[in-house]
Amino acid sequence: MRALIQRVSEASVTVEGDTVGRIGRGVLVLLGVEKGDDLARCHRLAQKVLSYRIFPDEAGRMNRSVKDIGGGVLVVSQFTLVADTRKGLRPSFTPAADPADAEALYRAFVADIEPQLTETATGRFGADMQVALINDGPVTFLVEV
Repeated sequence: MRALIQRVSEASVTVEGDTVGRIGRGVLVLLGVEKGDDLARCHRLAQKVLSYRIFPDEAGRMNRSVKDIGGGVLVVSQFTLVADTRKGLRPSFTPAADPADAEALYRAFVADIEPQLTETATGRFGADMQVALINDGPVTFLVEV
């Protein structure tokens, strides 16, 4: 599993013109699920994302997590994160989990983080989505477990 996390001032996701998820200050998570990923890896990644220190403390150092600041998390499924791009000029999606497995782990990831935050939102799994964000920093990390 891979999570591309971005520290945001705000973020939203729209499907067919309707906003289906929106957060204020917090983290946008683009989540990719690979073949062989399981619930244990999902739980570890969820805890790592929630605890990853990417927000500034009083001294301006990245020393606080999204939980520490009371921020929100917007989770959007993105299978293209697990594409193999090492050869040629077209990505291979062979490493991606099949849709049913990926959706189950996506939902498990959201279920892990939801009770720990005051603001959680999601995209719509498998939908064509438009994601809008204001990346604060910019601060972006690829988090893997």
